[in-house]
Amino acid sequence: MRRKHPIIRTWLAWAALFGVTALSPSLAAPPYEALNLSVYPSHMEPPPLSSHTVSGAPISLANLRGNVVLLTFWASWCAECRPEMPLFEQLHGEFAKQGLTVLGLNVREDRDKIQRYAKELGLTFPLVLDPEGEISRSYGVIGIPTTILIGRDGRTAALAVGPRDWGSATAREVIQALLAEPDNKQTDK
Repeated sequence: MRRKHPIIRTWLAWAALFGVTALSPSLAAPPYEALNLSVYPSHMEPPPLSSHTVSGAPISLANLRGNVVLLTFWASWCAECRPEMPLFEQLHGEFAKQGLTVLGLNVREDRDKIQRYAKELGLTFPLVLDPEGEISRSYGVIGIPTTILIGRDGRTAALAVGPRDWGSATAREVIQALLAEPDNKQTDK
């Protein structure tokens, strides 16, 4: 019987481990390309976000660390935003208990208009005010809808400029993959 060389045994062990890891859905990279999302470098963090929701509650991105955040910039006059909003509501309902926070950041509209729109579409996820467009400017938003995905660890994961099919199986895969990542929350901050 012929014995395998120790280097070959080590290589085969690593190859087997890599194969199992690559096939594991919880450890696989999110399918960003299939949803046509732009990916950020792993060290990128979004600009600070601190505002109020239409109900008057304060909201800050810093306080949401540990959650996956789907941040979408929208307006009631945006025809391409309208079909996405009910899909975001579905994601909110399906994944909120697992740690997904959907934030709809309205660009430059008043509270009454936003509330009417939310009621009409049955939106329950937090709608954030940006009456002067300061937040959208700090994020470099040049067109809406723009959606940014933020990982549990606070890093900016991916960007979509323009509409996407957020109700698709691929979108759910992206969300689930981000939810499966550890939060790596730093307690010394």
